[in-house]
Amino acid sequence: MSKIKSRDTLLELKVRRHLFSLGYRYRIHYPLQGKPDIVFPLKKIAIFVNGCFWHLHGCKNSSIPKSNTEFWKSKLESNKTRDNENVQSLKKHGWKILTLWECKLESNYMEELKKTINLIESIE
Repeated sequence: MSKIKSRDTLLELKVRRHLFSLGYRYRIHYPLQGKPDIVFPLKKIAIFVNGCFWHLHGCKNSSIPKSNTEFWKSKLESNKTRDNENVQSLKKHGWKILTLWECKLESNYMEELKKTINLIESIE
């Protein structure tokens, strides 16, 4: 498990590169609750690029392992609960939140990226 990265994952880097190439400037590792992957501080937009397994998305990629089931179920449920609490807290403080899921980025990358760009451009 020590080899699993929590920052700068391949999908996160792909999204960041694409946004940067389109001229959008953002912050990474911004000190904000929940540690969003991409932050636009002036527009108060936080973007999370979530892996389906670790955040228990509910798709085919988020099944609970067959061994040590109780541990994994507890761990992944607590991740999901913590994510919801972080999102609610950020929304309460006026932040716009966008969550990009691994499975959706893999299947409809450009569609998901358009949602991101629309959110960024809709806020002045």
